[in-house]
Amino acid sequence: MIVSTDLPVPERALAIAAHPDDIEFGAGATLAKWAAAGCEVSLLVCTDGSKGTWDASADTDRLVVTRQDEQRAAAQALGATGEVVFLGWTDGELDSSLRQRAQVASWIRRLRPNVLLGHDPWKRYRLHPDHRHAGLLVVEGLVAARDPHFFPELALAHHRPDELLLFEADEVDHIEAVTGFEGHKLRALQAHQSQFESTMFVTGDDASQLEAFRQREMERMIAAGELIGAPLGEAFKRISDL
Repeated sequence: MIVSTDLPVPERALAIAAHPDDIEFGAGATLAKWAAAGCEVSLLVCTDGSKGTWDASADTDRLVVTRQDEQRAAAQALGATGEVVFLGWTDGELDSSLRQRAQVASWIRRLRPNVLLGHDPWKRYRLHPDHRHAGLLVVEGLVAARDPHFFPELALAHHRPDELLLFEADEVDHIEAVTGFEGHKLRALQAHQSQFESTMFVTGDDASQLEAFRQREMERMIAAGELIGAPLGEAFKRISDL
């Protein structure tokens, strides 16, 4: 059952995800809406995206550079004015150990978001380990960032966000209405051209396949919006007791 809609526009928001493009899929329109209202939106990507291709002969070093460029272009499409951070862990090998947790906590303390967003680490039947570990890093990094005696070697003041929104959630209880920002989300997703084949199922310059992808994303937003009687929405698990 949906219990809340439309958080007040935060002063600062930080979205954390496993790979380039995950943030746009999970919360792109919400972030674009907040950015347009003056929120400083920052993005943090945990892995290098080096395995994000079906081409067995691909130059993976070049792919890393390409995917970072695409992520920066996607941030621009969303209107994000904050940082775009790459932790650079090898795609497919992300862990949620103390070292990675300290990194995430340090960025939460530096950027001091009012709202933190990330993967739901408890999503059932999730296959990709990076998504699961990135979600754990969000919630565990938040705990470390808020409490002053975690990682004192960071020499950064502790920070407690006001809200946590988890995308890809099994138990949705919060919807952000995003009508008018669907174009920002779709343009941001389309900035990830290296992912057309493997993630969006678009081969070559097939305009019909690209339109089918766009329609699938629109249908997801329509379904989320219907939960609150809005034309379009994005769905989250909201945790406010932080």
